[in-house]
Amino acid sequence: MSKGGLLVLSGPSGAGKSTIIKNASSAIGNFYFSISCTTRAPREGEVHGREYFFLTKEEFEEDIKKGNFLEYAMVHGHYYGTSMKPIFQALDENKLVIFDIDVQGHRLLREKFGKKLVSCFITPPTLTILKERLYSRCSDDEATIKKRLTNAKEEIKALGEYDFLIINDDLKQATKEFIAIANAARNRYSQEELEAFQNEWFHG
Repeated sequence: MSKGGLLVLSGPSGAGKSTIIKNASSAIGNFYFSISCTTRAPREGEVHGREYFFLTKEEFEEDIKKGNFLEYAMVHGHYYGTSMKPIFQALDENKLVIFDIDVQGHRLLREKFGKKLVSCFITPPTLTILKERLYSRCSDDEATIKKRLTNAKEEIKALGEYDFLIINDDLKQATKEFIAIANAARNRYSQEELEAFQNEWFHG
């Protein structure tokens, strides 16, 4: 049976998701971080296959026709989407596939993968602390921060849809919790995998 897994991480910008993944990377085994595809040109310093998979409009639309996208959208004249091809390839290679996506993306993945999927919501302890973190980063303007806080208030309402919650109050503890969840995700099987094992168990 495959030891690949699917782990969705959601939570507000400023929750520390990227830092937690980075700190845990040496402890969670072989993993693939799901990268979006886009038809926009790479910005300075961006690398194909690191920030995004950069596709031509023709390539993107061909993949749409083939049904290769979990989801896609047109934003400011450019396509953005999550391709299923690298995800299935990573699973075939027994990798843990990690997604950093929003609540809507989690619902789409849950619909597609069912029991195989493990999900975790990561957040600071309070809205006030999130606000402090966003302002202390000094990376966004006032309008962007306000938008991020509005989005966070909406996303927290979907908390009950997730398997796990990590309250990132202490980074070391949050990383430890994430490692445990990531390792558990490798042992979550789809209904089809479970039925195949049952059959093998009886007839093996």
